[in-house]
Amino acid sequence: MRARPVATAVSIISVVLAAAAPASAQAPGAIPLATSPVKPNPAAPAPKPSRNVKAAPKPAAAPVGEPDFAFGAYQRGYYLTAFAEATKRVNANADPRSMTLLAELYANGLGVPNNDGEAAKWYALAAQRGDREAMFALAMFRIGGRGGPRDVAEGARLLDQAAKLGHAAAAYDLGLLYLEGRQFPQDVKHAAELFQIAAQAGNPEAQYALATLYKDGRGVAQDAQKAAQLMAAAAQADFIDAEVEYAIALFNGTGTPKDEARAVALFRKAAMRGNPVAQNRLARILASGRGVAAADPVQAVKWHLIAKAAGESDSFLDEFVRKQTPETRAAAESQAKPWLDMIAQSRS
Repeated sequence: MRARPVATAVSIISVVLAAAAPASAQAPGAIPLATSPVKPNPAAPAPKPSRNVKAAPKPAAAPVGEPDFAFGAYQRGYYLTAFAEATKRVNANADPRSMTLLAELYANGLGVPNNDGEAAKWYALAAQRGDREAMFALAMFRIGGRGGPRDVAEGARLLDQAAKLGHAAAAYDLGLLYLEGRQFPQDVKHAAELFQIAAQAGNPEAQYALATLYKDGRGVAQDAQKAAQLMAAAAQADFIDAEVEYAIALFNGTGTPKDEARAVALFRKAAMRGNPVAQNRLARILASGRGVAAADPVQAVKWHLIAKAAGESDSFLDEFVRKQTPETRAAAESQAKPWLDMIAQSRS
């Protein structure tokens, strides 16, 4: 089974502006821009956040032993209390973590009206005082043009500062800029180094990005085994593009012991999450009977129809469908219909 060529990068600006797009809609080779690792998870009644505002990174936790009532309230969904407590700490000692929390509340309209200008102001104050979460969030604002004019150069500078302070997502995004070669002269080796920092911190996007470099031998020595290991780590974190690529490696035995049954399980998982490449590979497997107990023409046709509707064409499977009985095709079409309706609706 052949893997589709993997794209090396995507526009950091275009991804910021399209951050609301579902991961399942991305091509399996696309490298998405890192986003906030934690979003609010309210456990109590709270004002509804603005639907058009992207969540900012969580504020840094208070030092061990120092209770952070503001962030505790934020985590429980008591945003007005979080705002009041953070304001007290800012007034008392200009606490940068509390400034970042105020920015988060303004950025997402939590407890207060959404105000990107106020959010940018508080992020900037916290960043000036060394808060790496604020640096990263402000970088995203500058690159995306939120709370002020778009300024990719300033965004890149802030990413560099945050990355030097150990912020994994900042290191990953900065690596994308070096990989793409727009804001800086292209430096794939340095991009790989930055991806490595973020990957070691457990960032699945960086693990996937670094895996593609090892796979192709760009910026690092080509190493199929390291590529497979990194793909496995990202897949373990439910990063769907890595699930597909790792499944392909498992099916082919590339850089990892061959395991067709395990590959099928990953393809099926990604297919159920709406990935058209996984749906196509699963259809081929079910048509051939490899890695499964037996071939299943109905399921093969079903997944082919779904993948094809999502843009994943396959002449081999087209021919396979033509050879099936009318009963098989009718059963497959009936099972595929809910998916096909959903795809059609998403495009209308």
